[in-house]
Amino acid sequence: MDDAIGYATRQIEESRKGVPQIRAFFDDATNTVSYVVHDPETRRAAIIDSVLDYDAAAGRITYTSADAIIAYVGEQNLSIEWLLETHAHADHLSAAPYLQERLGGKLAIGKAILTVQETFGKLFNEGTEFARDGSQFDHLFEDGDRFAIGHLDATVLHVPGHTPADLAYVIGDAAFIGDTLFMPDYGTARADFPGGDARTLYRSIRRLLTLPAETRLFLCHDYKAPDRDEYRWETTVAEQRAGNVHVHDGIDEDGFVAMREARDATLDMPKLILPSIQVNMRGGHLPEPEGNGTRYLKIPLDAL
Repeated sequence: MDDAIGYATRQIEESRKGVPQIRAFFDDATNTVSYVVHDPETRRAAIIDSVLDYDAAAGRITYTSADAIIAYVGEQNLSIEWLLETHAHADHLSAAPYLQERLGGKLAIGKAILTVQETFGKLFNEGTEFARDGSQFDHLFEDGDRFAIGHLDATVLHVPGHTPADLAYVIGDAAFIGDTLFMPDYGTARADFPGGDARTLYRSIRRLLTLPAETRLFLCHDYKAPDRDEYRWETTVAEQRAGNVHVHDGIDEDGFVAMREARDATLDMPKLILPSIQVNMRGGHLPEPEGNGTRYLKIPLDAL
C-alpha cells in the first residue's frame, strides 16, 4: 500500500472521533454536485466544486447557486477555511472567487493544473499575461499532502486520468472523488479530454478502491442511470467494487481501457467545455475586461 493511501486509510479508521457534516447542492443545469463540509465541533468548513451559473446563449453569468451556499454557511454559522477544486471542470464554471470574496478561505487545486494551463493556454492562444504557474490559486496540492478543517484530518490523493490534475480529498471518513467515478449503475468518467488517459484513469480508480470498504464516496455528478428516477451522489467503496458497471472487481485494465476508449469515441464534447476551461484554468476568475470594459470568452473553431 502506498504512503498516501496508507495514511488516508488510518485516518478513515480513526474518524469516528471526527465525522464531517456534509451538505450537498445539486445543480440541475449541469448535473453538478457541490459540497459544504464542516467540522461540527469547531464549525470550520470547506466548499468543494462550486458552480457559477452561466447562460451560454446569452453569455450571462448569475450567482443563484453560489448564493444558496452562502446562505447555508450563514445559517450554520460556519467559517470557511478552504475552497477546494477536484480538477479544472469542463462542464461548469467555478464560483470559487465569488465565494472567496464573501466568505474567505484559501482556493486550492492540484499542482498538475500547470499541465492544464499549458495545454489550454495554447488552445486559447493566451498571451504572456496569462500565467501558467498556478498563481491564480492560493495553494497547489500534491499527492499525499495533509491538511485540516477544524479538527478534521484531510488527505489529498492525486487521481489523474479524466484530466491530468484530478484530486480526491479524503476528509474524515468521506472521500470527495470528483469525476473519477459515477454511481455504480452509471460507471466511470470519460478520459478523452486533452491530457486524459483511460489506462491512467483505471489505475487511479483502483487506487481509490483500496480505501476501506465503508469509506463514503461523494461524486461530482449524476445523470440518472436507465431505470433510476432520482439523482444520487453518495456511495461507498464496497458498493463500487461490487457493482460499478465499468470497473467492478474482476474487470482488468485492458478490458476497461478498451471499453472506455470505445465509449468515449461516441461522446460529444460537453456543452460548456470551452467557456468552462477558459475560466477554471484561471481559478474561476473571468478574463480581464478589454478596452471597451467588456469581458470576452473565446471560441476556437475546429480545435477540439
